[in-house]
Order: sequence, then structure tokens, then C-alpha cells
Amino acid sequence: MYCTFHNALLYAVFVTSNMGSAWGQSATVGSTYHLYNPAQINYDLRAVSAFCSTWDADQSYEWRSKYGWTAFCGPAGPSGEDVCGKCLLVTNTGTGAQTVVRIIDQCSNGGLDLDVNMFNQIDTDGSGYASGHLIVNYDFVDCGD
Repeated sequence: MYCTFHNALLYAVFVTSNMGSAWGQSATVGSTYHLYNPAQINYDLRAVSAFCSTWDADQSYEWRSKYGWTAFCGPAGPSGEDVCGKCLLVTNTGTGAQTVVRIIDQCSNGGLDLDVNMFNQIDTDGSGYASGHLIVNYDFVDCGD
């Protein structure tokens, strides 16, 4: 009986501590869109004066073009240089449409500023375009680089 209770208690502590860190890396925020259009500029971070170009502009073309781009200023997760190059799974809370994006810039709207192509990809019902923003959930995910 003691082993079962003790194991259950350890499991509960483990799950709770891991949930806390996972929950700290996601949030529901507003997202606007930005006209990065990376394919038209050969995925050149310097061409759009992206904040992260200082650290990531010399990454390989494959790295820069693997995901759509976003600016990040969300309430949960790292900030400044530490957020550059990280990936987010972004979900439109209204439709459930999802995409993975790479953080290449910073913003000041308290959420995300998705490249217009990524915004349109998850704006499957057109309500984001009509209102000028979407309500999205973001989760930090492994970029697989």
C-alpha cells in the first residue's frame, strides 16, 4: 500500500511540475499580419530589418525557409534574442486551423504579427481579414532543426 501511494504521489508531483513548465510556454493572444512575403525576398531577414537578423540572417536558406515567419511579443515564453529562431504551433481558436511558424522578429501588439501568408493560411473563414486580427493560441514546439 505504501509503495502504491508513494508512487502515485511522486507521479502527481512529476506531472504537476511538468505541466507548469509546459503551460508557461503557451498563451491565447491576438494576431495581426505583416507583409514579410519571405519567398519574394529570398527569405532574407535583413531585407525586412527583422530583429532576429542580427543572430539568424546567416542561417542556411533551408533553415530560413523551412517555416513561415512571425514577429513575437506574447506574454508567455522567452523574449529578446532568446526567442529568435524558436518555433510556434499557432491555432486559430475560431476554426481550429493550425500552422507552424518561426520567430524572426519582435512586435508590440502583445501577441503575434504573422506573415500575411501564414495569417491567411489559418484564417479559413475570412473573419480575421474582415476584423484585421485573429484570436490564436500559440505553443512553443521543436523546430526539428
